[in-house]
Amino acid sequence: MMDWFIVPKLKRWLLNTNTVGLTVFATATAFCLYTCLFALRKSFTAATFGGISFLNIDYKVWLILSQVLGYMVSKFIGIKIISELKPERRAWGILVIAACAVTSWLAFALVPMPYNIIFLFFNGLPLGMGWGLMIGYLEGRKTTDVMAAGLSVSFIFASGFSRTIGSIIMNDWALSPFWMPFASALVFFVPLLLFVFLINHLPAPTAEDEQLRTKRKPMTGEERLVFFKAFAPGLILLILLYVLLTTFRDLRDNFSAEIWEALGYGKSSQIYTVTEAPVSLIVLIVIGSLMFIKSNYFAFMLIHLIVLVGLIIVGASTFGFEHQWVSAPVWMILVGVGLYFGYIAFNSVLFDRLIATYRYVSTVGFLIYLADSCGYVGSVAVVFYKNLGQPNVSWLVFFTEAAYIMSAIGSILITASMVYFHRRYKRS
Repeated sequence: MMDWFIVPKLKRWLLNTNTVGLTVFATATAFCLYTCLFALRKSFTAATFGGISFLNIDYKVWLILSQVLGYMVSKFIGIKIISELKPERRAWGILVIAACAVTSWLAFALVPMPYNIIFLFFNGLPLGMGWGLMIGYLEGRKTTDVMAAGLSVSFIFASGFSRTIGSIIMNDWALSPFWMPFASALVFFVPLLLFVFLINHLPAPTAEDEQLRTKRKPMTGEERLVFFKAFAPGLILLILLYVLLTTFRDLRDNFSAEIWEALGYGKSSQIYTVTEAPVSLIVLIVIGSLMFIKSNYFAFMLIHLIVLVGLIIVGASTFGFEHQWVSAPVWMILVGVGLYFGYIAFNSVLFDRLIATYRYVSTVGFLIYLADSCGYVGSVAVVFYKNLGQPNVSWLVFFTEAAYIMSAIGSILITASMVYFHRRYKRS
């Protein structure tokens, strides 16, 4: 019935609608779909697993390390798989990784501690492919900036929303922290099926899109190596910065329950969504507005400036919080805005505009997964360092120190990148 009635009408509407209609459809669908995918990974962080440890290390730290290791391995594998993936396989890929993620949470609930730690690895391993599968639908279009921004801010919103759902499931449904992730995954899996169906009917980029943003196509291993060598100094600077952004973002995301508890908001289920919603809106408006800039070079340089401003906001707001000039919720919102100015730019528009600026036929998935694989190595290393090198330092203090480090070093890296790519553009 769906094939005979709904599908033809949907295809006809998508082909005949104007740019605004298509952009709104793609942005909303991508936002909702990745919110569901992200929730399959992150709802468990709403629980603190307080009082539980293994080998004298907090049980939750083991869970996070296991999941991040799976995610990190997935990113290295994704450099090849995502950059070579054919468009017609994306939808099935999303369904498979979602099903694997849900199954891993069921196993986590059924298998006793500490043996269930391994199932967090098998949760992160498939889900690490999700971003590449999603961005492939949106890249290389004249309105990619707003589409990709909508996709990217979904994990800001989903980060808070999934933890809110997780908290409600534990508090109102009286489920244990071990069954909560599976129950949450079931809640999000059903709407995920609908959004996969919708986004899979998004038309391919038009000839005009390819003219404005450069044609996108799968890349062989040799093509990936040639691309990297062509921009090696600038890409290394950007990847180093992304390592900082990913590490800090994971600290804020994975240990937000501990940070909020230290700030006195541990019993508030709504604090996650209340603070993440304005961050999502602000970042979406700023990054999405880049679609009005037709010059790819100018947009690329402006993205560098936005990232720099974000890094400065992180450091300045942390200084203000320590001197009690701003409240804890305002501080977390400002830190979120500054962080995600950079993190969202990398995951949505920065690499897309880089490809368009230098007219290099390729795919943004390769660059994102190259940066992501390095980013999660940094994230794992910092968690190990915190628990083995500074076990007595609270997550709040550690997070505050990390904010200053990222702000200072990150500002230097993004400035150097801007200088390199400016000179590279002038030479070309």
